[in-house]
Amino acid sequence: MPPDKLLPTTQPEYVASWIYVFGVLTLSSLVVVITTGCVLALFGPAWWHVSDVGRYINSLHLWSVELFMFVMVVHLWGKFFMAAWRGRRALTWITGAVVFIASIGAAFTGYLVQQNFDSQWIAGQAKDGLNSVGIGAWFNVLDFGQMFMWHIVLLPVAVAVLAVWHMLLVRLRGVVPPIGTTTPEPVPDTSREPA
Repeated sequence: MPPDKLLPTTQPEYVASWIYVFGVLTLSSLVVVITTGCVLALFGPAWWHVSDVGRYINSLHLWSVELFMFVMVVHLWGKFFMAAWRGRRALTWITGAVVFIASIGAAFTGYLVQQNFDSQWIAGQAKDGLNSVGIGAWFNVLDFGQMFMWHIVLLPVAVAVLAVWHMLLVRLRGVVPPIGTTTPEPVPDTSREPA
C-alpha cells in the first residue's frame, strides 16, 4: 500500500448508513482509552486517588471505556447481522471478535485494579469462579500487581495490535456491502495522474 493510497478518496454509497459509523466510534474511543490509560500508568495509582487532575483523567478513562465497549458491541452486532464475513472477509471478522474478547479481559482487569470495595468484591467473586474452572492458580485475581500488569501491558498491547490488524484488513478487503447489493468495480482515481 503506497502512502497516497492509505486513505480512500471515495466510498460506496451504502457507507453513508449509520451502522458504518460505529467502527469509527470504536476506534476513536479506543484512542482515548489508550491515551488516558498511559497517563494513569505513568503517574501511578496514588496519583489518581488524591489529585483532582488524576481523578479527572481516571474518570475520562472510565467513561471512554464505557463508550468503547458500547459502540464496539453495536458494531459487532451490526456486522454480525450484515454477515460481514462474506467476500473473503472471514479473517477481518475473526480479528474483530478476538479484539472484543481481549477487550472484555482488559475491562475486567480494569475493574480489579480500582482499589476500592467494588474491586475487592469483584475479585472475591471472580476468584471463586476462576478456581471452579481450574485456572485460578495461573490467573490470581487477588494479586494486584499481576492484574495491574495484565491491565496496563499485556491486554492493551493485544487489543491495539489486533485492532490495527483488523483495520488493515478492512482497508485491504473493503467494507462489507449490505446483503443483497452488488458492488461495482471501483473507479480508478485519475486525479493524481499527471496530464
